[in-house]
Amino acid sequence: MRIATWNVNSITARLPRLLAWLESTGTDVLCIQETKCTAEQFPTEELRALGYESAVNATGRWNGVALISRVGLADVVTGLPDGPEYDGAQEPRAVSATCGPVRVWSVYVPNGREVDHEHYAYKLRWLEALKAAAAQDAAGERPFAILGDYNIAPTDDDVWDIAVFEGATHVTEPERAALAGLRETGLTDVVPRPLKYDHPYTYWDYRQLSFPKNKGMRIDLVYGNKPFAEAVTDSYVDREERKGKGASDHAPVVVDLDV
Repeated sequence: MRIATWNVNSITARLPRLLAWLESTGTDVLCIQETKCTAEQFPTEELRALGYESAVNATGRWNGVALISRVGLADVVTGLPDGPEYDGAQEPRAVSATCGPVRVWSVYVPNGREVDHEHYAYKLRWLEALKAAAAQDAAGERPFAILGDYNIAPTDDDVWDIAVFEGATHVTEPERAALAGLRETGLTDVVPRPLKYDHPYTYWDYRQLSFPKNKGMRIDLVYGNKPFAEAVTDSYVDREERKGKGASDHAPVVVDLDV
């Protein structure tokens, strides 16, 4: 079984690449972030033509997440249970479902913007709510994973130059402590470092030739419980999909399971 996560940075802009990627990789379940569309605008029919069911949590031009599966899509939960609001609304940042033998979440963790910004405090509250909502599944015997854009680099080695990020979000101790809190529920990072190269970054800014210079960050993560982690047979960051015209600024992260 092949499960992946990909921040597509607008599914409308990325649709031709997405469809081609699904066909070429044989991915069974894909967690998508930053759809940047409404639920009605999501390409459900185009994906159904390839054999995928869709579960979507999207409300407009910002944020938005989805789960697509060709191995079943049951017990869908749209949104983060008891999640905090920002500007009076719960943003579309989480969707979960059972896909075959595996329970999966697709999450787009708030960015945080700046350390003294209200969005940063919201980010930490959101992560606490995610921990509470996922704790039961994380401790269970069914393979379970939370995949997505966490907007946190777990260690200093997960950014191209930690000095550049001094005083910035994505690398602060409270954010990393929130990740540690998720691990306390029984989840682990199932994509090892290093992979086939020293720095398996997943995101590179469009500006200043960041991708050619490999000035990246590893912020797209797969956190799985023990049954999920024990089933992993391979994992990789698909850097090729970050190349070329019309690419997202994130690369897909792919995990193969024997379940």
